Amino acid sequence: MRTPSVYIAEELMPYLRARVAEGLYGTGMRQSQIAEYLGITQAMVSKYLSGKYKRPPKEVAEKLDSIAGEVVKVILFGGTREDVIVLITRRFFELFQSGFLCPFYSAYSGVSEELCRAMFLAYRDRGEVLEVLNLALGELSRVDAFPSLIPEVRSNFAYSLPSPRGPEDVAAIPGRITTAKGRIFALPPEFGASSFTAGILVEVGRIKPEIRSVLNIRHGKDVEEALNSAGFSVARVRTGGLPEGDAVKAIASAFKSESPDAVIDEGGLGVEPLVYIFGRDPFEVVDKLKKLVSALETTE
Repeated sequence: MRTPSVYIAEELMPYLRARVAEGLYGTGMRQSQIAEYLGITQAMVSKYLSGKYKRPPKEVAEKLDSIAGEVVKVILFGGTREDVIVLITRRFFELFQSGFLCPFYSAYSGVSEELCRAMFLAYRDRGEVLEVLNLALGELSRVDAFPSLIPEVRSNFAYSLPSPRGPEDVAAIPGRITTAKGRIFALPPEFGASSFTAGILVEVGRIKPEIRSVLNIRHGKDVEEALNSAGFSVARVRTGGLPEGDAVKAIASAFKSESPDAVIDEGGLGVEPLVYIFGRDPFEVVDKLKKLVSALETTE
């Protein structure tokens, strides 16, 4: 069956790998290094460099050329194979979501363009939220410093549907994110897996609908200094002694007058101080966390 994944593997990836190989080779990288990054043999790299690969339609080739350029930059700036996989997955996801690839996939598979669009429109809802959050969670797991930022109550990472009506419209990590042997451990995201973190996004969504993702980390003087050093806009609240519903509303209330990158909950009696990092989507949240980590390393 010619599913979208088969279409990507057979029609798009060979050209993309070839263009990445050409880009890297043009910078002086050896064929053996290119092969290692791309997960293929050196003989295949040589074949690509000789121009022996199938070219997609012009419009598709232009999109793939752009993605290849991004991949080359990521590799040259020290990105890992995992970073490259995340980037490519995100770009293909976007091309299907926008409908751009549907006419070409339709011609390849015999599936109507309408069905292609319907598949990805449906996926754009709950399926998209789970997929995007899972991909961002994978990217988060590769941030070496993240385990040291997990609080005593553990972290959660959430992403909501547009205009969530309740926690059932918010995907989060069942049991939260914890550590094992210095590495993070997290179950796959699910809808309805959180009440408090999800409740925050529900309340924030009523004030700033574009803010749909949040991650909580520990508080501390070092984190506060890094937030300032990174240039984040920060709001402060104190939820100690408040019932859960009121605490959720207190955190969300920070968005009534501004749109902060982070909200510091100073906690209180029996409530651990935390920092909540917000974004339009989970990838934006991870990007902000990476910026925070970079600032932490600079200020140490």
